Amino acid sequence: MYLALLVIFLQCSGVYTQERVFTFNSVEIRAEPSVKVKNGAPMSIICYADISKSANFHLQHNITIFKDGKLVYMIVSDKGVAQYEVPIARSSDTGEYDCTVKADGKTKSSNPLHVWVTGMTKPILTAEKREVLEGEVVKLRCELPEEVPPLQFLFRKIKMNSTPKEKYVFEAHRNFSTVEFSVEEGDNILQFDCFGKRYVKHINIELESSEPSNRTLVTVKEPFIKPSLIIKSTSNITEGDRIEFECSTVVARMRDIEIILQKNKTILNSVRDEKLLKYSAVATLEDSGEYLCKVEQGRASKTTKLNVVVAELFPKPILSASMSKLDENKELTLSCSISGFRKANFSILRRNSNGDILLKNSRNLTMRVNVNDTGSYICKAEVKRIAKESKPVRISVYAPVSKPTLSVVSGLPEVVLGKPLRLICRLLMGTPPITFTFYKGNEVKKVVINDTYATFLDENIRQNDKRGYKCDARNNHSSGVKTSNILNITVIVPIQNVSLGSIPYGEVEDGSETVFLCSVEEGSWPIHFKIFKKTDHDTLLYEKTESTDRIVWHKETMSRQDTGTYYCMVSNRAKVNVKSHPITINVILASWQKGVIAAFVLILIAGAITLTVWWFLCKKKKAKGSSMEMSRSALATNSTNEKLARQHNDGDYYSGSGYIEDGENHMKSTDENKGTDLESAEVEYTEVEVSTLDPHRDSTENRHSRIQGHPDAT
Repeated sequence: MYLALLVIFLQCSGVYTQERVFTFNSVEIRAEPSVKVKNGAPMSIICYADISKSANFHLQHNITIFKDGKLVYMIVSDKGVAQYEVPIARSSDTGEYDCTVKADGKTKSSNPLHVWVTGMTKPILTAEKREVLEGEVVKLRCELPEEVPPLQFLFRKIKMNSTPKEKYVFEAHRNFSTVEFSVEEGDNILQFDCFGKRYVKHINIELESSEPSNRTLVTVKEPFIKPSLIIKSTSNITEGDRIEFECSTVVARMRDIEIILQKNKTILNSVRDEKLLKYSAVATLEDSGEYLCKVEQGRASKTTKLNVVVAELFPKPILSASMSKLDENKELTLSCSISGFRKANFSILRRNSNGDILLKNSRNLTMRVNVNDTGSYICKAEVKRIAKESKPVRISVYAPVSKPTLSVVSGLPEVVLGKPLRLICRLLMGTPPITFTFYKGNEVKKVVINDTYATFLDENIRQNDKRGYKCDARNNHSSGVKTSNILNITVIVPIQNVSLGSIPYGEVEDGSETVFLCSVEEGSWPIHFKIFKKTDHDTLLYEKTESTDRIVWHKETMSRQDTGTYYCMVSNRAKVNVKSHPITINVILASWQKGVIAAFVLILIAGAITLTVWWFLCKKKKAKGSSMEMSRSALATNSTNEKLARQHNDGDYYSGSGYIEDGENHMKSTDENKGTDLESAEVEYTEVEVSTLDPHRDSTENRHSRIQGHPDAT
């Protein structure tokens, strides 16, 4: 029974599962009334899901709406639509909207939708004070309610018949901003307003502005009135008159008030915490000009200007000189005068850095001058305590120039070919400025104006240039030009193309003489020659200084140690060392040394040949001796056998010392018993005399045979 119920349940579940099949066709989001909404108008964001179902069954939808990635609305509904209401749209509602729908484990999102709320909230401007004094500041606050930062604020200060002053403030984290405007002189009634701005991302980034805020009126009060500046003396002021200035004002509060009198930015006088300033002085022509009285209190400042003209009492004196340039020991006359005015106290002075030096209290001065009197002179004239001085007159007193000396800067009167020549022309005496002229031959090369010396650089030096140099000097003295002596320059030609040779060349016999020749193709004398042999540290063999282009060095005895590479190094006053190409010399045996060696070798060869011949002859003689002994031994044996036969027949037996008889009646030499010792020993040749048997002699006399030279012979 239970099994049947289980089967029925499973079948029903399968049918139920097949009936709840659905799919998202699309999810869309839209804005009403449109994607562009005016600030303050209502706005709706609607999310709609288009779903296809296998049957009409109940389906729960979880719908969420996002703005710029942040959740702004969420609802769970059995309907596939959700609506996010914004009753009053603000600029902060501008952004990217999208929605997501979730149902029974499936999720679908819409494409993003950009909504733009145009316009901004009207800003609200407030002022900290509605009434201020000149020099104070006005503090303003501008707020954009219901707007979201970042925001930019523009404040404006508006004055009648003037261009508004503006200040921009950026606020990254708040929807309001504050600013201060200073109240300046002449500000009476001021108006202020502000604007709000924000950046809008719509197709392109744009800056959107709000409408202007309410205008705020601020009244300005003067802390003091504009000062007055007057001159108490007569209107026509002449040099020598006393001039008096008065500057005054009316203040509401005396504290921290300051009055200043200026002329050309120079402060003449000042007072603090007083309403009146006074200043007086004896008028001079330099006192003409514009004067300024300034009153300051805190940041407030007001000024008054007055132009003053001082009439000239007498013109400046004029100093004249009989001569402005003259020789020493000449007479100089200085005269001081005033055009159209004669009653004055005159004095003539000489300018000095430590103070002018009075020469004479008079209109005229005559004196005999020397070089030390060179300088600037002035004259002064005084009338009614007004003193004026003339323009300075420059007096130059000249001493004659001495004879100039011309020399080479480096010292010696010589120059290396290819290098520049620097000359200097000097004077021991002479008042500057002095004009120096340099000559090469009779050609003018350079003109220099200097004090005591001048230099000339000649870069065109030639080898065969024989022209001398000279210079002359002159100043404003009447004596004229002085000329130096002629300076002749030696042109040093650097060493070029050094070569080294030897006689004999290449191979030299031991003990013989070798001649080395070092020469140069070009170079000024004297020339310093050095001959080196190349080793680990090059060895100097010979050196000599000669006024010639070559040297010869005789090396009398060459040895095997002199084999090696040689080179020559040459220099002159150009101070440049020039090396030759190296040469290689090989020291070989002398002829007599070769003869001795050949003789010795021949002697050795002859000795070897002689020894070989002797050995061969000895060997041949020995071989011949051995064959003779063998033949003689055979003869002796035959003779013995005959004797033995006769003795055997006679019944006598003979046993010689050199033989033994074995059991078989054979005769053996005792030498055979010596074995290998005798075989290896050298063969000795022994003469054996065999006598012929004489039948008439006694038989006993010829019984023995004798061997000469043998050690066993009897």
